[in-house]
Amino acid sequence: MRGGHQTIDEWQQRIGEQVRAARLDRGLDQARLAELASLSTFAISSLENGKGSSLGSLIAVVRALDLTEWLDRLAPTSVVSPRLVFESQGRSRVRRRATPRRTP
Repeated sequence: MRGGHQTIDEWQQRIGEQVRAARLDRGLDQARLAELASLSTFAISSLENGKGSSLGSLIAVVRALDLTEWLDRLAPTSVVSPRLVFESQGRSRVRRRATPRRTP
């Protein structure tokens, strides 16, 4: 199944296949990728086989494979100001009213 209706297991399998393909395209074995990513070969194998992996491990592997554009597409830098979004919804900034100080 493709698209947003994939299960977590299917996504893990799909990402693992992409990582394996990228590793093989670069002529690396799992041991060398593990070394480059400062991970164990077990972590690389688990990721490639869709058996679960931490987000940190995935990021380390993506960086070691020089595929950070994957991460950029996943989490692009926001260019929209939260203030502008707020104001575009017809709301305006509410300034706090200064309260007079009481003297004892």
